[in-house]
Amino acid sequence: MLPPRPPNASTHHGKEVLSTARKPITRSAPTCGDSDDGKLKPKLVLNPNKKHKPESYDDLELDFCPLVFSSLERHLPQKMLNAPREDKLKYMHEILVSYVPPGSQNRVQKQKEYKERIMSLYKPLHRELYTIDPTTFFVPTFLKAINDNTEESFRSIVSQPIPGIFTFEMLQPHFCELLLSEVENFEMWVKEANFRIMRPNILNKYGVVLDDFGFQPMLDKLMEDFICPLSKVFFTEVGGSTLDSHHGFIVEYGACRDVELGLHVDDSEVTLNVCLGRKFSGGELFFSGHAM
Repeated sequence: MLPPRPPNASTHHGKEVLSTARKPITRSAPTCGDSDDGKLKPKLVLNPNKKHKPESYDDLELDFCPLVFSSLERHLPQKMLNAPREDKLKYMHEILVSYVPPGSQNRVQKQKEYKERIMSLYKPLHRELYTIDPTTFFVPTFLKAINDNTEESFRSIVSQPIPGIFTFEMLQPHFCELLLSEVENFEMWVKEANFRIMRPNILNKYGVVLDDFGFQPMLDKLMEDFICPLSKVFFTEVGGSTLDSHHGFIVEYGACRDVELGLHVDDSEVTLNVCLGRKFSGGELFFSGHAM
C-alpha cells in the first residue's frame, strides 16, 4: 500500500494483484443557465450537506463508480435531496457527463458494452468471490483492526520498512487460492472462446482487469469499507480520505510471461499491492530504489 508519487519497479515470477484507488477530481460545479437546447443545466452546491445521508448506488450498473454518486449527493440542491433515487441519479449523471469530452463518452460506452458482453458469456468458477465475505476474505488481525476502526488498531498491524510504504497481512490464503483459480479459469475461457480482452495497462502483455469480468462491485466494497479506513490515517496528504474509484487488476510474471515491469509512477492516490505467487524465485519489488 503506497502513495503514487515515488516511482516503483517490480519483477515477479507469479501473479500480482493491484488495486489503485483514486480520489475525485475537483472542478467548479456547473452553473444553472441556458444550455444549447434552451433547457436549464443542473447544478451542485459548493458546500455539502453533511447531515444528509446519501443513498447507495452499489446495486446499479453505472457508467461511473457508484461511490461518485454517493459523494455528489451531499452537494445536490436542497430541493433534490429528498427526490426519488432515480431522479437524483439522472440529475447527477447529467452533470458528470457534461465534463466528459465527446470522444471519451464514446469510449465509456464502448467499455460498458465490452464488460456487458464478457459478463453475458463468461461463467464464473467461484461465484462466492464476487461478493465480499469478511470472515473468509481477511485474516482475523486485519478484520479486528477494521472493526475497531482506530488509528491505534491500524498501526498495530502494519510495519513501515520505508517512509510511506506500509506492509501488513490482509488476505486469507484460501481466498488467494480461489482468486488465482478464478483468474486461470477466465484466461482459459478467453483462449477457448478466442475472445480478445484488454490488458491492465500498456506495460503488461499478460494479466486481466478484474473489473471487466464482474469484480467491480466487490472491489468497490473493498475500497470503501476496508482500504479507505486505512488510507484516511496513512495517506491523508494525498487524498486518502476521499477515494471513490479504482482500477483493480492482476498481472503475471514468469519466464514465458512478462519478465519485469520497468520504473513507473502509478496513476493513483493509493496502491494496494498483493503478491499472489504460489512458488517462485526472485520477485523483488522496488520503491524509489528500495528493494522489498
